[in-house]
Amino acid sequence: MSPGVREATHSRFSLELHLWLSPSFPVGSFAYSHGLEWAVGGGRVHDRASAAAWLADLVAHGAPRNDAIILAHAWRAAEVGQSDDIVEINDLALAMAGSRERLLETAMQGNAFMATVLAAWADEAIAGLRSAVVGDVAYPVAVGLAAGARGIEMRSTICAFAAAQMQTLASALVRLAAIGQTDAQMVLAALTPAISSLADEAPSITLGELGGAAFMSDIAALAHETQETRLFRS
Repeated sequence: MSPGVREATHSRFSLELHLWLSPSFPVGSFAYSHGLEWAVGGGRVHDRASAAAWLADLVAHGAPRNDAIILAHAWRAAEVGQSDDIVEINDLALAMAGSRERLLETAMQGNAFMATVLAAWADEAIAGLRSAVVGDVAYPVAVGLAAGARGIEMRSTICAFAAAQMQTLASALVRLAAIGQTDAQMVLAALTPAISSLADEAPSITLGELGGAAFMSDIAALAHETQETRLFRS
């Protein structure tokens, strides 16, 4: 492949990744706070410092870390067309959801992502792998499947996916009036080294090493299910 063709291909795939993970892509991410609504309501997240600490813990120890690992495994399976592996990885990803709302969060976004990608891109490889999964597909599996099948570079996909997750949560914090828009961008800027490190580490972590220690986030997700006044679905 000539340098010009290689550059054009890379640009096209980078653009696809940007579109897939933009706020305008119809996965409904705006409807989920990952338990932050409960955390804000209880005063646990109330300013830039507490928001930064909460999101940093998620990247290092919470569900977003597991999502990055799962995405990497789904990407590899999709790259070589291993549908059986995709099914197993997806079953594990859904089982890792620690509450009803966490399951809703990943399944609804994953299903919407796959439906939209298949409608807009009509990729046979993606369609074939998606058809092997009966029922719900977890969001990181959906993104890893699509990117792997399209040959979009894995590390870039993990970075973009993790960054999009943090942008969604930062936006939720702004709408909950816990922080302002500028503070939200400062929090995201401070998270970029951690997101980059996660993208470096995730591909070498086995599925057997999945786990987390963001216990307050898990409690928040459970407590949110019985919260009386809610703006968000999780």
